[in-house]
Amino acid sequence: MGVILITGGAGFIGVNLARQLLAGPHRLRILDNFSSGRPQDLKGLPVDLLEGDIRHPSDVARAMDGVQVVIHLAAHTGVVESVINPQDNMAVNVMGTLNLLQAAVERKVQRFIFASTGGAIGGNVIPPVHEDMPPRPASPYGASKLAGEGYCSAFWGSYGLPTISLRFSNVYGPYSYRKGSVIAKFFRQIMGEEELTIYGDGEQTRDFLYVSDLCKAMVTVLTADLPLGQAIQLGSGKETSINHLVSVMQTVVGEENFPGWKYAPAHPGEVQRNYVALDRAKKYLHFSPTMDFHDGLNQTWEWFKNQKRF
Repeated sequence: MGVILITGGAGFIGVNLARQLLAGPHRLRILDNFSSGRPQDLKGLPVDLLEGDIRHPSDVARAMDGVQVVIHLAAHTGVVESVINPQDNMAVNVMGTLNLLQAAVERKVQRFIFASTGGAIGGNVIPPVHEDMPPRPASPYGASKLAGEGYCSAFWGSYGLPTISLRFSNVYGPYSYRKGSVIAKFFRQIMGEEELTIYGDGEQTRDFLYVSDLCKAMVTVLTADLPLGQAIQLGSGKETSINHLVSVMQTVVGEENFPGWKYAPAHPGEVQRNYVALDRAKKYLHFSPTMDFHDGLNQTWEWFKNQKRF
């Protein structure tokens, strides 16, 4: 296999994925604007690291030379931020993705892997969420990712570009210090001895997936026989409330070091219940997450404790 381009590869998932890919015979190039990722997290790894922005076609063209596989992780993430600034969210997640797809067609890329989200389905549907549900995103972030999925489908149908969209659930693990999702945010607050804030009553549920399980699945996607132009959901397949999450975190951190928590009004655009069905992931990727939730949180906490700064 030739060069694999990872966009956003200096971010949380990217630096974990790079380490897994480099365990095999892969040549990696990373394109990142370092808005959230850090080049230091790739220090010592044999990667071709380029600074650039997927919104700029010239940066995309430079990064795509000689590439055979694209793993497109770069994104403007976060539900709340997308509600505040939907224009920026659209510019990165839709126009940036379109720039990459066009360049991939021109260079006859062999596989284009798009990082999507369960929020592309969104809304307060009855879980488990599955790929055949009609999409009704509840936030601009979910809508932008759904648009990206649509373009991936269209580029397979119109140009024969082999695309696959992977809908990630709530991913957590090492290198997530800048991630805005709840586990990383709570661990940062615990490190700073700050009181945690739970938005809503805490009974809202999410599907939490440890990053190494996700990366194993993505490595499989490189060569698996897949339903091209379609989406596959990746998660734990388990429903976990935020209140339960806090309880397990308290056990991991230790009650004597836990700062306590308070409740605040729920954010607009967030769903009440969410976890995913894994039937398609099991069928095509033989996907079966192995990380226990307590162990995953413990490994994440150990990583946070060893960081000098964020």
